[in-house]
Amino acid sequence: MAEPALPGSPSAGPQTTGHEWDGIREYNNPLPRWWLFALYATIVWAVGYWILFPAWPLVGGYTSGVLGYSQRAKVLGEVAAVRRERDARGQAQLADATVAQIRADPALLRLALATGKAAFGDNCAACHGTAATGRIGYPNLQDDDWLWGGTPEEIERTIRFGARSGHGEAHLGDMPAFGRDGILPPADVEAAATYVLSRSGKPGVPGASVEKGAEIFAGNCAACHGPEAKGNPEMGAPNLTDGIWLYGSAPEQVVATITNGRRGVMPAWEGRLDPATIKSLAVYVHGFGGGR
Repeated sequence: MAEPALPGSPSAGPQTTGHEWDGIREYNNPLPRWWLFALYATIVWAVGYWILFPAWPLVGGYTSGVLGYSQRAKVLGEVAAVRRERDARGQAQLADATVAQIRADPALLRLALATGKAAFGDNCAACHGTAATGRIGYPNLQDDDWLWGGTPEEIERTIRFGARSGHGEAHLGDMPAFGRDGILPPADVEAAATYVLSRSGKPGVPGASVEKGAEIFAGNCAACHGPEAKGNPEMGAPNLTDGIWLYGSAPEQVVATITNGRRGVMPAWEGRLDPATIKSLAVYVHGFGGGR
């Protein structure tokens, strides 16, 4: 009589797990050795990777690994190095070029506008607003009313040296305090305010005489603002006929200006910003559309 076949021997047939569904049996064949070796190798590789490289996420970051290597950090570093080199070349070109040359060169113009936009947001928007539309006491840079001139070169000079900033090259020119210093009595101040408001089509102080205001203006204000009240950029005297009023156009606001004078200060950015950035700001501000 033949010996019974041992389990697992070829003569015993395929091994099963003992599970069967609708006549279908589940085999329990062993995995190929090469497949198992590959699996074990990947496990060893994964453990080594966890130890050597960034792998495990943490609440505030991730593990850096023994090697501290990051392909992303390497790529970002290479990109930053290229940008620094490119920016250094571009900034040097901006510093060497005039504002006119920058505006005539499309590549330099793009770089200047990008540089100027960033610099404006960091240094100028606090006073002039993020959209450069200004507010009471701070000029709107999008209109065409420029106290010290609106050409790119004049804007550059204003940014560089400022107005009444204490710099030796700064713009100078004060609005006298006609009322506070006793130069004009209150009635004459009101008449002068009424006259200048009438030049821009606005109502003046009730009861004040436009004709008397014209005489007062001619004797006290025309030297700076001009006989036609059109202003004088060399002195920073505004045009009083265009309807743009830096300190407000209500009668009481104009009376306050004539009474107490104005001494607005524009900081000098020379020494605080490099020449390339100042030129870029001049180009950027002029590009708002109100420059000349």
